[in-house]
Amino acid sequence: MIEQPLIETLRLRLRPLARSDISAIRMTAGKREVADTMISLPHPYRAIEAERYFDRQQAEREAGQSVTFAIEHLAQGFFCGLIELRDIDREHSLGELSFWLAVEHWGKGYMSEGVQAVVRYGFEGLGLNRLYAYHMLRNPASGVVLARNGFKQEGLLRQRVRKWGQFEDVALWAFLRQDWLEAPDG
Repeated sequence: MIEQPLIETLRLRLRPLARSDISAIRMTAGKREVADTMISLPHPYRAIEAERYFDRQQAEREAGQSVTFAIEHLAQGFFCGLIELRDIDREHSLGELSFWLAVEHWGKGYMSEGVQAVVRYGFEGLGLNRLYAYHMLRNPASGVVLARNGFKQEGLLRQRVRKWGQFEDVALWAFLRQDWLEAPDG
C-alpha cells in the first residue's frame, strides 16, 4: 500500500481521494470539454463509472500501483480535478502522470502548481527515477503544463488512440530524477 501524504501548495490542497468525491468527479469529468481531450475518459460519464473509478483507484493504491490526489482550492475548499501517479512499476522505478481539471479552473495555473508538487512527491516520496505522461496533440495545454514542470517530449505516437471514432496522435513526455535533481529548484 502506498502511504499518501496531504500536500499543500500556495493555492491548492492535494489530498487522498475520498468516497465523498465521487459526485464531484462525475460532475466535472462529465463535462464534454474535459472528456474531449482525455484519452480514456468516456462521455457521458455516468455515476456508476465514477464509483468504479474510485473503487479501482483505491484497489490500485492498496496494491502499490497508483496514487490519486484530489485537487482542492486551499482557501475555498472546492474540488478542482485530479492528479494521478499510476502504473507504478517498482522494478523499473517509474510511473505515469495523468491529470485533468474542471473547465471553470482552466487557465489559472492550478494544474502546473499541482503537477510540480506531485512530481516532487514522485521523486522524493516514492523514490521513482522516471515519470512519464501522454497527451493528445490537440490538447496543447497539457503539453505546456508538462514542459513548465520539467518534462521533455520524447516522441509522437501517431494515431495511438481512438477517441469518439477518430484516431488521435499522442505525445509522450518524460522527466528523469537526474534532471529533476539538476534543475535549479529540484
